[in-house]
Amino acid sequence: MSASLEKGISVLKEMIDAPIASYFSSCVHCGLCAEACLFYTETGDPKYTPIYKLEPLRRVYRQEYTLLGRLGKMLGLSKPVTNEELEEWKPLVYDSCTMCGRCSLVCPVGNDIVYMVRKLREGMAVSGHAPDGLIGASTRSVEIGSPMGVKLPAVKAQMKHVQQDTGIDIPLDVEGAEYMVLMSSMEIINFPEYLGAIAKIMKQAGKSWTLCSEAFEATNSGIQIGVSDIAKVLVQRIVDGAEKLKVKTVISPECGHAYTALRWEGPDLIGRPYSFEVLHILEVLDGFRTQGLLKTSGFKDERLTFHDPCQLVRRGGVIEQPRRLLNLVAKDFVEMEDAGKMNWCCGGGGGVSAIEEAEPLRLEAFKVKKRQLEQTGAKTLVTACANCRIVLEEGLEHYKMNIPVVGLTETLANHLVEGE
Repeated sequence: MSASLEKGISVLKEMIDAPIASYFSSCVHCGLCAEACLFYTETGDPKYTPIYKLEPLRRVYRQEYTLLGRLGKMLGLSKPVTNEELEEWKPLVYDSCTMCGRCSLVCPVGNDIVYMVRKLREGMAVSGHAPDGLIGASTRSVEIGSPMGVKLPAVKAQMKHVQQDTGIDIPLDVEGAEYMVLMSSMEIINFPEYLGAIAKIMKQAGKSWTLCSEAFEATNSGIQIGVSDIAKVLVQRIVDGAEKLKVKTVISPECGHAYTALRWEGPDLIGRPYSFEVLHILEVLDGFRTQGLLKTSGFKDERLTFHDPCQLVRRGGVIEQPRRLLNLVAKDFVEMEDAGKMNWCCGGGGGVSAIEEAEPLRLEAFKVKKRQLEQTGAKTLVTACANCRIVLEEGLEHYKMNIPVVGLTETLANHLVEGE
């Protein structure tokens, strides 16, 4: 056994905790998780059944922690997991799982399959079986501070452009501000209008806010590749920045896994509670709406629909806020079939969009989103995740669907009452 495989198997053994053991022992093999996975429904291939993707982890569990499994291993009836098998499973564990949580939601015995995939990815990454795209993104995140290689000068250039376009100064490293705003690399590079929208909204609401030069990036590639040590480093960077500036609230941007990593998993990763609150930008905006601080005028006349980002809505519970906000500016807002917590993934979460070799499968899986959109008759698609937005645009272009995709934050900013 190679050193990397031995280390990977050792990590998998460590990953098998009480929840994992209970999940494997309670699985009733009903197949409902298959019908909840877009990679299975759109291909019909049984290998994309979520529970099947966990087979290497299940074998380690049986061989190490069950009596029959240990006997079978001793008698040579159960062969150990090999490097070749892990390499064979790589597309199933990474390319065909966005960790969207739809399978976990429908499991009749409550097994959290996403949790199990995360644990399997830990061993896969350590044994050298993670995709090159995610390895590169994780390396850049740790060494540079951004999975796309974005550095502070690029952020400052973006700040300058926003100041020129809006006439609003963008605060940087302001101690004692109420809010510290994070961005994802995609918002810095692909959707610069997001920062301008934040500036306009904060000005109207009369709130103090700041960017942090040492922690401007929200994306957590450690969660995506499955390495908790990397995830911890990236969360700690944000915590250090927020505590240095003594802010009250850190705002996660329109980025799903950033929200999951920072709000729900961060305190466990760093081993202590935060000294500040973490909210998604939509939670903040809905709070402004409730307080009467978000003043809008005019409505979009065309039919709009909303794509629910999995980590934000299904995994994070931010369901009603985007709908309340959309109703401020939309006359004809219609829901997709299976909207809300049961909405179908865009197909690019969990790091899938960063895996080049996964693109053909991802576009095949996009057919479910295509059907959802066609059923609504919507002319514009609104979402609240920069990664979803990129993936949706690529899928719509592939299927020649002329539907623009816009962010909810910028949509609201475009309807702010002037002079307020």
